[in-house]
Amino acid sequence: MRAAAEFVRHVGAFGLFFAAVFRSAFRYGVRWERVMAEAYKLGWRSFPVLATMAVFVGTNLAIQGYASFSALGAQSLVGMFVALAGVREVCPLLAATMVAAKGGTEMTAQLAVMRTKEQIDALEVMAVDPKSELVMPPLLAILIVLPALTVISIFLALASALAVALLQLGLDRGEFLLYLLGNIKMFDIVAAAAKSLVFAFVIATVSGYFGFFSPKGPEGVGQSTNRAVVAMCVIVISINFLLTSVLYG
Repeated sequence: MRAAAEFVRHVGAFGLFFAAVFRSAFRYGVRWERVMAEAYKLGWRSFPVLATMAVFVGTNLAIQGYASFSALGAQSLVGMFVALAGVREVCPLLAATMVAAKGGTEMTAQLAVMRTKEQIDALEVMAVDPKSELVMPPLLAILIVLPALTVISIFLALASALAVALLQLGLDRGEFLLYLLGNIKMFDIVAAAAKSLVFAFVIATVSGYFGFFSPKGPEGVGQSTNRAVVAMCVIVISINFLLTSVLYG
């Protein structure tokens, strides 16, 4: 019962926090130069690791698809498997995980440290709304960056899968490309971008909530960051199931 009550309390507090953030942004405006600076920093830091992960995800999809379909004599379907699994599911989740690990945890830790040092309280004393100043710019930055990183990860994963299919697995290039490109529709790209926008919103708001209301002290910073990571992963995976059911169910 205590766990259920704590969960309900967090859900209610999160809803109030979410409404307060957008109310503050509407009232005080948004510093777009800070938004773009945050977006550049997040994208630059996330891209090298995301690119490496996307390349190896594409190669693994090709190898796993070949191992499964070759037993049935249907090696030509490897391209279809890579297209459907990579574009619809793996790449959006991969990009969201990367941004949550880089941008989400950093946002939570920064806010938690500012709470510990009473810098958030100082902003309130100076009549500066901390939600508009500290939470909204990273939130908008993540909303800008994550869809772009998702599209880039899709391209890299498909390109690496093609390279492995031709150079290692010995599949026919024309046949692989026929099934690969023939099973990627514009709707799939739009759906992946739409998923990434929802994931970005979840990552930014959850990170901001746990950082903004972090307990004071070094231990509180660690607890808030850990809770934010767990909450982001669970919510993103859960919402991905709902979005997939709506889009493809």
